[in-house]
Amino acid sequence: MNWDDARVLLALGRELTLRRAARVLRVDQATVGRRISAMEADLGSTLFLRTPSGYQLTGVGEMAFEMAEKMEQAALELTRRTRGADNEMAGEVRISTTDSLAYDFVIPALKTLHLQHPDISIVLGSTSEIVNLSRRETDIAIRNQRPDNPDLVLRKLADWPMGLFASTEYLQRHGLPDEGNGFAGHDLVMYEPYWRDRPNPTLVDEPIDQARVVVAVNSSMMVRRSIAQGLGIGEIPVDMGLRDGLERIWPARVRSKPYEVWMVTHQDLRHTARLRLVIEHLATSFQREL
Repeated sequence: MNWDDARVLLALGRELTLRRAARVLRVDQATVGRRISAMEADLGSTLFLRTPSGYQLTGVGEMAFEMAEKMEQAALELTRRTRGADNEMAGEVRISTTDSLAYDFVIPALKTLHLQHPDISIVLGSTSEIVNLSRRETDIAIRNQRPDNPDLVLRKLADWPMGLFASTEYLQRHGLPDEGNGFAGHDLVMYEPYWRDRPNPTLVDEPIDQARVVVAVNSSMMVRRSIAQGLGIGEIPVDMGLRDGLERIWPARVRSKPYEVWMVTHQDLRHTARLRLVIEHLATSFQREL
């Protein structure tokens, strides 16, 4: 099995459907299906069971998958170490972050970076999902969770209190909520992953059991825009709420857990010249904008 075959095996073993594996590999579904069939014919073994719920690894397939993972780790380490020795102030750097952080901090940093170093190319991805730096899904991740992987280099960019905000229009229609009554009579904007994952969700540690959730979204920028459009009350970092010109509700109250922002890269890439340069521009942007 060569590395190209191993990549197809890993993608299908992780994604379980031809469609999702094809999206990861950036090929069409038919290509993935043909490659798997060719591998099975070449090895003389069935690697996957075709089931109504997707492709499931057989016993032989699991063994092949484990060996392919070892190939992947070796290939990734080779890439990281060779990139880590790169002293060129040119080339591609991939950044993954949320839409809000990209809009307010990352894109302004990229403007100044481009003016000074036009040969550095940025691939910017906006996602709320946690990407895997060890698998080289990105070079730099800016996220609100502190990872505990010892192979990663961390830098804390921000530590924001979370406050309650609404638009002026919303408050004119509904008035201020009273503390201690679960937001009775009020509409809320919720960050959907948080709302779904907790049996008793709160905003600034106030239960929301008497409120009506009118919109639940899966990105922080959509939370901000929904609040700004008067759809309801929502919880966002105080800095962002003030930046958006929203009305602060209960200014003395903040969520017990602040919103942390971490910049993360793999330790094998920390000496890459263009990566160090991008990291410094990003850190400066956060300091300047704050």
